[in-house]
Amino acid sequence: MKLLEFTLPPLPHYIASGRTKFTVGERHMSRRHIGLFDMLAVRKGCLYIGEDDCHYEVAEGTALILRPDAFHYATEGCRTNTDYYWLHFRTMGDWRMTETVPPSRSPEPYDDRDEAYKFDANAFQLVLPQFVKLAQPGKFEELMDQILSLGPEAHLNVSRFHQQLLFQEALRQLSASIESQLASPSVACAEQAAAYLRSHYREEITARSLGEALSFHPVYVARCMRREYGLSPMAYLLRYRIEQSKLLLMQTDYSIARIAEEVGFNQTPYFSSCFLRTEGLSPREYRQRFS
Repeated sequence: MKLLEFTLPPLPHYIASGRTKFTVGERHMSRRHIGLFDMLAVRKGCLYIGEDDCHYEVAEGTALILRPDAFHYATEGCRTNTDYYWLHFRTMGDWRMTETVPPSRSPEPYDDRDEAYKFDANAFQLVLPQFVKLAQPGKFEELMDQILSLGPEAHLNVSRFHQQLLFQEALRQLSASIESQLASPSVACAEQAAAYLRSHYREEITARSLGEALSFHPVYVARCMRREYGLSPMAYLLRYRIEQSKLLLMQTDYSIARIAEEVGFNQTPYFSSCFLRTEGLSPREYRQRFS
């Protein structure tokens, strides 16, 4: 499967869209290096599209994203009446074609010791299928109709902003359309484990209780998390607890003992030693940097 991998931020942004109906024999136009991504989503019928050496049959309920740096052309005219949406978008950030799904990664910990990095957003990847059968074509059509309905009001900033928000939801749905195709059992297990640990980090969690909650053997859960996140479940949990404690140290006047309890540590000294080992300074010293 060909994938488009975007590094965010900045987010891809909406340019223009429309809805086109072809009769039998009509065909998509040929274009070369247009500088924009062109997303096609077919409601009825089929478009026959080529991109460089690849040919696609974009049938009802499927979507294709044409690249900004390639040659696009019709391989043949429509065999039946065809109704489709088109949407142009652009990104100012990095992107690449790949057939390899990037591994799940936990966010890089916030490092306030690097002043240049302090207020930077952590980059992450958005992976979109270039050609996919939509998981929920009806909902996708609703989104496209909403974007189009705002066209007459596009001179208003609030309407243009609303279009951008709807477009981001459309990208989310496109990405979700490939989750079932991309997720191996080990990836799914690791993601379930990470979600559980984040939701229950205030509670006492053991490898056994995590395995029971997910209905997997603890050894299998640990192997999946190391493969996808590079950490064991308990190491992932510890890192997440420390990150949550840093937020409380900065944003509240809670005592160190209360913060330790809030983030799932039973003993304050153990919390302090883990914090020192991870951050290189004690919780109290960390808080003083922001006072």
